Amino acid sequence: MNFFKLSFLMLHRDWRAGELHILILALVIAVGGMTTVSFFSDRVARALSHESNQLLGADLLVISNHPLPVDYADEAERLGLAVSNITKFPSMISNGESNQLANIKAVTEGYPLRGRLYLADGAEFIGSQQNSRVANAIPVPGTIWIDEKLMTSLALKRGDKVDVGALQLTVAELILREPDHSIGFINMGSRVLINAADLPATGLIQPGSRIAYHLLIAGEAGVVEQYRDWARPLLTATQRIEGIRDARPEIKAALDRAEKFLSLSALASVILAATAIALAVRRFTLRHLDGCAVMRSLGASQTGLLYLYLCYFLVLGIVASTLGCLLGFASQEILATWLSGLTETGLPWPGWMPAIHGLLIGIVLLLGFALPPILNLRSVSALRVLRRDIGVPNMQSLTGYVLGIIILSLLLIWQAGDLRLGFYIIGGFIASIAIFGLFGFLLIKCLSGLRHQSGSAWRYGLASIRRRAVSSVVQAVALGLGLMALLILTMIQDDMVQEWHANLPPDSPNRFLVNIQTDQLQPLEEFFDQYDIDQPIVFPMVRGRLIEINGKKISSADYANPHAANHIRREFNLSWTDTLRDDNQIVAGSWWNKEDDGTEAVISIEDGIAKTLGIRLDDQLTYDIAGSHFSAKVISLRKIEWDTFRVNFFVVTPPGLLEQYPVSYITSFYLPPSQEIMMHELVRAFPNLLVVDVAAVVGQVQKMIAQVSQAIGFVFLFTLLAGLIVLYAAIASTQDERIYEAAIFRTLGARRDQLMRAWAAEFAILGGLSGLFAAAGASVLGYLIGHYVLHLTYTFNPWIWFIGFLTGVLGVVMAGLMGTRATLSESPLLTLRKTG
Repeated sequence: MNFFKLSFLMLHRDWRAGELHILILALVIAVGGMTTVSFFSDRVARALSHESNQLLGADLLVISNHPLPVDYADEAERLGLAVSNITKFPSMISNGESNQLANIKAVTEGYPLRGRLYLADGAEFIGSQQNSRVANAIPVPGTIWIDEKLMTSLALKRGDKVDVGALQLTVAELILREPDHSIGFINMGSRVLINAADLPATGLIQPGSRIAYHLLIAGEAGVVEQYRDWARPLLTATQRIEGIRDARPEIKAALDRAEKFLSLSALASVILAATAIALAVRRFTLRHLDGCAVMRSLGASQTGLLYLYLCYFLVLGIVASTLGCLLGFASQEILATWLSGLTETGLPWPGWMPAIHGLLIGIVLLLGFALPPILNLRSVSALRVLRRDIGVPNMQSLTGYVLGIIILSLLLIWQAGDLRLGFYIIGGFIASIAIFGLFGFLLIKCLSGLRHQSGSAWRYGLASIRRRAVSSVVQAVALGLGLMALLILTMIQDDMVQEWHANLPPDSPNRFLVNIQTDQLQPLEEFFDQYDIDQPIVFPMVRGRLIEINGKKISSADYANPHAANHIRREFNLSWTDTLRDDNQIVAGSWWNKEDDGTEAVISIEDGIAKTLGIRLDDQLTYDIAGSHFSAKVISLRKIEWDTFRVNFFVVTPPGLLEQYPVSYITSFYLPPSQEIMMHELVRAFPNLLVVDVAAVVGQVQKMIAQVSQAIGFVFLFTLLAGLIVLYAAIASTQDERIYEAAIFRTLGARRDQLMRAWAAEFAILGGLSGLFAAAGASVLGYLIGHYVLHLTYTFNPWIWFIGFLTGVLGVVMAGLMGTRATLSESPLLTLRKTG
């Protein structure tokens, strides 16, 4: 028997007869919705990553304390990547009358590779309040571009001469904003830009000089990653690679949370896909019992039927999944065109991986949930040709559905890209099926006792649910899962956006002041009062380098991870406090008591740096602070919300332990754009202060939040569409039974309006059950995902129960009545002839 040929013939026949419309629609919309989410999420993630890379000035940086071998640039050029070089070092700038320490950046052609460099537009320098223009080149040899701080400190204007080492340069431009400024706290103080060709003439590059050599790389994401993989094994102890995620924890936190939510949206689409397919295949099974019985009576074996339907569903899966992928691609392209203004550079072209995922997931989902009916269909008795009351054995269904759930679970983990998120979704999904099913049977049994105390419509609705208890529970569970997924997305979306905006309001700190001395605290407070700016909180800071863990000396050579090695090479900022900050959360150990301050040498360390360096609770750490050794035991690990842009420290101690060491202070505050002139006066009044402008980073994260918030809303619409398909499939799954029942009742004299009221009552009960199931599941699973995966502050919302119940009732009643209206238009006589 040619199974493929016969399966094609059956597909063609069933399509023309309308048998496959629901199943194909469920699969196409499911895969289409999922690939829309995946395609669009992929484009948004690429766009966010691309725009975030503008804060680096490149896609990737190779950083070294010594000149990099030419092999690094040669390999990048061989791969077709754009390359530029930066040489950074501190030096004094002189105008002949006074000097100012500045960070000098010598650049080559092409800088910046990502983002834009903004210069003051106009003949006179009047600071950031003037109009800006985008630089289209680097400084020409013999010229220097300066920033506002240096302009203010040395009273410079265009055309003035300044000395940089042994070379005299002409001031040509005023820098208003650099793409790679404030990526790390080493970018402090004044900044100047010169042409790398002028560097040798300055005479400033000498043995022992503090020089940072940056190789900027930019290009296609896949090629950049290929270059990263090539370069990583070649790195020495003095070299490291940085991407945007390595540079700022604020950017990393925002990107990670956004990507996890978009993954959650895709997972919700997969769950809805599985639910819709399971319901559609169930109806398909019931409608193909007679055909299988005829084939069995003509000599078809069980194995033959199994192969036939496997081919049938494989072909159906390939065709429907392909159509779904095309629908998803077209939908996301329309959406991307509509939202092209969300990002400065537009949404980049997506990769093909979402299409591959969509094809595989669609085919595997269909086969996974088609196995139970296939196993049942092959076992149908040939006697059913003569006796329509003979059904199929259900013993093999459990094995098939368990296999389907296992396959779905593996797909969810794969789609999630995050084990914890995948396991929470899988566990919640499986637990919800079991709990919803159990309570569904119990509630149906309890409700059946109310049959005799209600009107005729409700009495019929309750009787119908009790009569089809298994089908009713399956419908309620399916609808509950679909609505639960939508409620979870709604809850988490609201919590995430609210927390984002709460952590990063419009007046988030955009300036840091570093190197504040003790005798400057009072004058600085008076200065802020003078300009009517809220007094910022000032934090003490002691600098120390980690030299021992549990009495064992350590060095950067002990760590293969370049980021860990870099932390060992540099000094940590240590501080002290007696209270745990709101944006800090203890994840292991405990905080100290106020009465214990200073009585025991203990510290609390940030969780991320502890993992990077392999530090655990009760470890004894020793720091070198100004030539003295300070040892303390780790008693707690903290998780820090870096995206708040407040001052935070990797290491803190109780008061009374660090005050004996040299201390300076640090603070952050919000400077309104209208008071930029205040910074000029601040620099004049406190010339030793290092001012770090993080306005660009704050603005980038705020823009990112706005983009992701809108993207989440649009992604939710597609998930909602998948939920509507689940609703449609659930109603259609019992449509044949309703047609037969309607024919019987109409034959016995029932009016159309009576049947509609009875069905409305039945659908209201099913919708109410599914709404309650969804609200309960969303409350529990939403908390677990929000708290443990996305690290959101969970707020219980009692309205979720009302919304879930009301949405379930109204949605199921409206969809149910619309879907069953057509059953009343068919003649009862014709219906009974076809089914009898």
